[in-house]
Amino acid sequence: MRGHDWINTCLPDELILEILRRLDSKSSHDACSLVCKRWLGLERLSRSILRIGASGSPDIFIKFLAQRFVNVKAVHIDERLSISLPVTAGKRRRRDENSLLSLKIHFAGERNEPKEEECEPFCLTDSGLTAVADGFAKLEKLSLIWCSNVTSFGVMSLAQKCSLLKSLDLQGCYVGDQGLAVVGQCCKQLEDLNLRFCESLTDSGLVTLATECGKSLKSLGVAACARITDKSLEAVGSHCKNLETLSLDSEFISNKGILAIAQGCPLLKVLKLQCINVTDRALMAVGASCLSLEMLALYSFQQFTDEGLRSIGKGCKKLKNLTLSDCNFLGDRGLEAIATGCTELTHLEVNGCHNIGTIGLESVGKSCPYVCLLLLSCATNFLRGQESRLWSVARRLTELALLYCQRVGNFALTEVGRGCKYLQALHLVDCSSIGDEAICSIAKGCRNLKKLHIRRCYEVGSKGIVAVGENCHSLTDLSLRFCDRVRDEALIAVGQGCPLKYLNVSGCNQIGDAGIVAVARGCPNLTYLDVSVLQNLRDIALTELGEGCPLLKDIVLSHCHQITDIGLSHLVKNCQMLESCHMVYCPSITAAGVATVVSSCPNIKKVLVEKWKVSPRTKRRASSVLSYLCVDL
Repeated sequence: MRGHDWINTCLPDELILEILRRLDSKSSHDACSLVCKRWLGLERLSRSILRIGASGSPDIFIKFLAQRFVNVKAVHIDERLSISLPVTAGKRRRRDENSLLSLKIHFAGERNEPKEEECEPFCLTDSGLTAVADGFAKLEKLSLIWCSNVTSFGVMSLAQKCSLLKSLDLQGCYVGDQGLAVVGQCCKQLEDLNLRFCESLTDSGLVTLATECGKSLKSLGVAACARITDKSLEAVGSHCKNLETLSLDSEFISNKGILAIAQGCPLLKVLKLQCINVTDRALMAVGASCLSLEMLALYSFQQFTDEGLRSIGKGCKKLKNLTLSDCNFLGDRGLEAIATGCTELTHLEVNGCHNIGTIGLESVGKSCPYVCLLLLSCATNFLRGQESRLWSVARRLTELALLYCQRVGNFALTEVGRGCKYLQALHLVDCSSIGDEAICSIAKGCRNLKKLHIRRCYEVGSKGIVAVGENCHSLTDLSLRFCDRVRDEALIAVGQGCPLKYLNVSGCNQIGDAGIVAVARGCPNLTYLDVSVLQNLRDIALTELGEGCPLLKDIVLSHCHQITDIGLSHLVKNCQMLESCHMVYCPSITAAGVATVVSSCPNIKKVLVEKWKVSPRTKRRASSVLSYLCVDL
């Protein structure tokens, strides 16, 4: 029967709830809540996660959320992005508690302080945290990111009422020892704790927490806590026998603390260290005791040598992910030991380790057949002509990133094209010796390529990108930033051969209308486009984009001097899904063009523009989506 509501008639609440719980995006949840009153109520019952940015009055806001969503188990509050909300919202709508629910979009900051009569900034306080504790009785996960007004009193109130808490992130919160101690006493199921940038904490608070709930703790992060020393790590090693993940960034931690962790936490799987006072002795203890280690990241170590890395290779046979960043005394011999002992290695990142070169990386390629991601940054110890030996053995490679590798040339990437048939992602940044020959080889040999990002590789031109368009028919993500030898013919080939969804050609100043028009006609699924600093781009290109790319969500037009209000009107006429538009330093775009974008795009969330181009009427209608260029630096 036409018009009959079969779903509400036939399906019970339990089944609709189960369907709603399987939705994976907020927009889908919001859409379902608008169907009818029954679905609105059921959707509120199904929602288990809330993400809250900085809002005008977060304490009140949280109280109303708690009334609406009673089954929430995870709450994320992030105040890194500030917002300014109007005090008055017009004659027809008073600024009451209900209006707060619709004002959740963040502002990009200006340097000028907001006028008192225009906005009223607030931050989450202990009162709001108490509202979280009172309103979400089933809370298991809480993230408080840079909520600087939250203190120990709020955390104590939360811990006493949320005994089921399993995950707590206090990054950037001014929480002291008293609050952390009560968390340990009340939250006996706590598994994940992040204390990054909790500057007021001392050993007393962390020692008490480890003593009280150490048996359940599995993950711990500590960074920039100047009063956390080896004493805390000794307590963690003594009481947290089930610890699996540890992230430390501190100049006050020494070998003593890491030794306690290694000896007391045999189940450790992930270890990230940035501790300048730690030496090979600690790393040797990790290799001897942490036999389950799967991920190791070492940052800015000046006292580690190949001896410590050999201990890891000898003992940590399950290691799969290794990151070495700015470890100047690590060389090829240490990496050879890793390759020989850790044959299950799949991810390797080497950044700024100038003594690691061709020999060490080649040993990884030979001994670790499962390596699928390799990132090299600032690699200066390559011998020309020998780097190809690495690529010829790393045949399972699916992602390769070369950053600031001036000595890696065309021949090396030619070998990649020959040997790495499974390559799906390639990142090249500031590799001045790589040109069209290398890109042509990659295009012909790696036909499964899905992502290609090239930035400031000035020898790469149209010839290489044309080969990509002709051979890589699975490419969906292409970024060619400041490659000034790439011309329109390259994008014409890409538009004809690649189903792009993401395109960034910022700074490719020889690309004009013809290239962008070809993309508009050949890539109907395009959702992101950055054409900033294209001086030859005109309105005809935006007209074609409006007609050919209806799924476009984000566009960057900044520094396009020939784009006018007419082009913008043609673009937004059909791109109804547009969510963000950046158009600073576009001298031919006026206040009328800004008003057109704001009024024509129902899903618009962010418009970045100079403040003087926004009319008072546009500001009244869409103040929450306008972001202004900061010019008063």
